[in-house]
Amino acid sequence: MSKSPVKAARPVGPVVDPLPPGSKPDLRPLHGRWVRLDPVSVARHAQSLFASFDGKDPDGEIWTYLGYGPWTDFDTFTAWLKEREDSRDPWFYAFVDRATGEALGMGSFMRADPANGVIEIGHIWMSPAMQRTRLSTETIFLMMRHAFDDLGVRRLEWKCDALNAPSRAAALRFGFSFEGVFRQHFIVKGRNRDTAWFAMIDSEWPKVREAFERWLAEGNFDEKGRQKTKLQVT
Repeated sequence: MSKSPVKAARPVGPVVDPLPPGSKPDLRPLHGRWVRLDPVSVARHAQSLFASFDGKDPDGEIWTYLGYGPWTDFDTFTAWLKEREDSRDPWFYAFVDRATGEALGMGSFMRADPANGVIEIGHIWMSPAMQRTRLSTETIFLMMRHAFDDLGVRRLEWKCDALNAPSRAAALRFGFSFEGVFRQHFIVKGRNRDTAWFAMIDSEWPKVREAFERWLAEGNFDEKGRQKTKLQVT
């Protein structure tokens, strides 16, 4: 009698040891050389945040791919900001220029999944004065460093509207890997949104951190704050 063939074991993933620490953001300030991330506060940040875009973004391009904005009056913006101040997941930060003390943008940690060591950074908007500066790059670095080094995540996610070419380019520049598009993922301001997914995992982070630290070194900028070499994370 012939023997039945031995079935091969079904493949499974490697054991995760140690398991993720289960940390959630605690809204501690995050300090950089040129920028500081503070938990957003109406009392401390509303005036400078509103001033950072009021009259400086006439076409409302900051808000094109976000589910809120633009705002044309301070009171409405303040009411919205108060909800962000009280929110926990997302946890919102104000991006503060250390040279002036003015808040120039916002962002958040969101969709925290401590049991699996996953978190996302999102709700990122930056005023015209902050865009394409070393402050903007340092801001993302501080969020990435906090996620991996302080919260101990295994996976950091970045998602954006699939039509948002600047955000997609930024994700790649910062070292995230493109993972695909979720079609018809959301309805935003009455319009369809397909969502592009990007992520970075903990084994990739040390090399990325080294590249950021090299780029952010003071010697990489001239007296006008212009970079001498580009950020290279690959």
